[in-house]
Amino acid sequence: MVSTRLPLTSVPRSHPFTAHIPALTNKEGIQYDVVGVGNALVDMIAMVDDAFLGANDMVKGSMALIETDRAVHLTAAVGQSTRTSGGSGANTLAGVASLGGDVAFIGKVSDDDLGREFASDMTSIGVDFRSGGAASDIPTGRCIIAVTPDAQRTMNTYLGVSTLLSFDDLDAGIIGAGAILYLEGYLFDRDEAKQAFRKAASIAHAQGRVVALTLSDSFCVDRHRDDFRALVRDEIDLLFANEDELKSLYEVADFDEAVQLLRHDCHIAAVTRSEKGSVIVTRDDIHAVPAAPVTQVVDTTGAGDLFAAGFLRGLTQGKDLTSCARIGAIAAAEVISHVGPRPLVSLASLLPDDLK
Repeated sequence: MVSTRLPLTSVPRSHPFTAHIPALTNKEGIQYDVVGVGNALVDMIAMVDDAFLGANDMVKGSMALIETDRAVHLTAAVGQSTRTSGGSGANTLAGVASLGGDVAFIGKVSDDDLGREFASDMTSIGVDFRSGGAASDIPTGRCIIAVTPDAQRTMNTYLGVSTLLSFDDLDAGIIGAGAILYLEGYLFDRDEAKQAFRKAASIAHAQGRVVALTLSDSFCVDRHRDDFRALVRDEIDLLFANEDELKSLYEVADFDEAVQLLRHDCHIAAVTRSEKGSVIVTRDDIHAVPAAPVTQVVDTTGAGDLFAAGFLRGLTQGKDLTSCARIGAIAAAEVISHVGPRPLVSLASLLPDDLK
């Protein structure tokens, strides 16, 4: 297959990424800094006790994928809950918006209470939400998060209609109006979604835009390794992954070996390593960037999503790659300092003068 991605030159860490990508220097036709495509889920956070977990056959601290009947049962069982729009890609777009970026998100919800709540919440935080496709009898996806007094989070995720996103649900005009197209790996399960990713990338590249992908989860990579490898090699300009996801992608146990393999497949990659910070990888350069300091790690949910948000925002502002990673680290440090995958303060207000 002939690659359609941008013919980028190698990008040393000291050079602005924008110097190599027309979409980030020529703003003609660009309405959004980032357009995201991903699962549209509602996070339902409920405070419960251990007895509730036992009565509902939950294993404390686990994450389980559930079907419609159990989702309906648990939604009723938890009763009062705090509800916010969620999903990995949506969290990233919320972070870009908190940093002052203009963003749009394409995901699939139903015309039900949770679908309307998702749309309203995304709009309230400055995200232009576009729900794909016609009405469906399948309910809106949700993640039911049961939090016990010891702060353990037990998650039951119902993907619902979000997984049915196909190319027909994508708005080519919106995709073409974004400087960067950001694809969420969690959505990559169905053949229709895989086709949608490739077609969306083709639309973006035809407009001279940047295509970015987050691998999302090592188990997701395990299920679709060959397809992910082909997508990264043929279509992706910028890859986000954590250490485990990268090693899974290349089926190696050694991180350094995985990085060397990655350099042959991807122009730019940002690989997070928890408290070790991140590693920025290009064809000619590998550079480690330390994590930002945090007083107390409370909840690591959303750390990778918010790192990507900061990195993407930096790119659209013409920052060099090291500065992009520093912004990502600051955003990640904020979100792990409290419960929940969204920032509680304006991320833009946390940036030092040299990153504004």
